[in-house]
Formats: sequence, structure tokens, C-alpha cells
Amino acid sequence: MVDSNTVNHPPNRLERQLDRLQDVPAFARTWYQGVVLRRAVPFTGTAGLDFLQMRRERVEIGLKNEKKVQNHIGGIHASAMNLLAETATGMVVGMNVRDDCTPLAKALTMAFRKRATGAMRAVATLTPAQQALMQASDKGEVTVAVTVTDEAGVEPVECEFIWAWIPSGPLKS
Repeated sequence: MVDSNTVNHPPNRLERQLDRLQDVPAFARTWYQGVVLRRAVPFTGTAGLDFLQMRRERVEIGLKNEKKVQNHIGGIHASAMNLLAETATGMVVGMNVRDDCTPLAKALTMAFRKRATGAMRAVATLTPAQQALMQASDKGEVTVAVTVTDEAGVEPVECEFIWAWIPSGPLKS
């Protein structure tokens, strides 16, 4: 799992759950991965996101252009594009945040540039410096790079997500 583009740190809770995939029979791995990831972010199952790659430095998620996520002109709805990009950025942060911290989406910007065609993919990445920062501090924030492309390879939307992390603690009422 670790390569030269990632910071070497002990696996966190999300990584440990995904590492258990090796113990699951091959025919059930995709299903099990979906269960683990939908437990982390339940809404992803509603939209039908496909978790294509999950690594500390790079997360790739796909979304098919199906009726349940379409807008009035037959493309993927803007809210579904947001979910796609937000989930990819959140998961790459989730793969790096320490177990004693909670990741939180802090800010996002989306600029719609072109009409999307067909299925879409979001690829979110963290630099080694961002990964190291998340391991060194129990509180902070990072701007997570994310690229969203459609089936034609076009970037119909430009996004920027800022994620924060804070110490985990008891819930306050």
C-alpha cells in the first residue's frame, strides 16, 4: 500500500478495515468494500458510487449516468457531481487522518464549465507534505486536489475542497 508518493504511517481505522479485504473471498470483495465505505459515508450507497481505487495518496470514485442521479437534460445532476467530488476528497483525507481525529468538510467551490456526458470519475490526491501534516497534528486543514472528468475525458466541473480535522471527543449537546 505504501510507495514513494505517500507518507509511511501505521494504518488508520479505515485502512485497517479495507486491509481486511484480503481475507474476504474474491467474489465478495467489492460488496464488502462497499459495506465498509457506506458505513463511513452512508449516502454514497444511495447514489451508487463505485469506489475504484483507495490509496493513501489517491482515491478514485466513479458514478454511472443512471436515472436516479440525472438532471432534467439527462446528464449527471450537479448535486451528484458534488457528492462524487466530496466523497473522493473525504476518502483520501479519511485514509490519512489519525484515529484520534475526525475529518470535517470545511469549504467547497464548484464551477460548472461544460455539459457533462455519460459516466463521471473523480480523482482526489494528497501530497506527501499534506499526509505528513495530518499525522503530525491533531488539528488542521488541507486543500484537497480533485479532478472530475466525464466519459469523454472532459472536465465539466472544477472543484476545490478544504477539509479540516479535529480531535475526536465526546459529543456535546
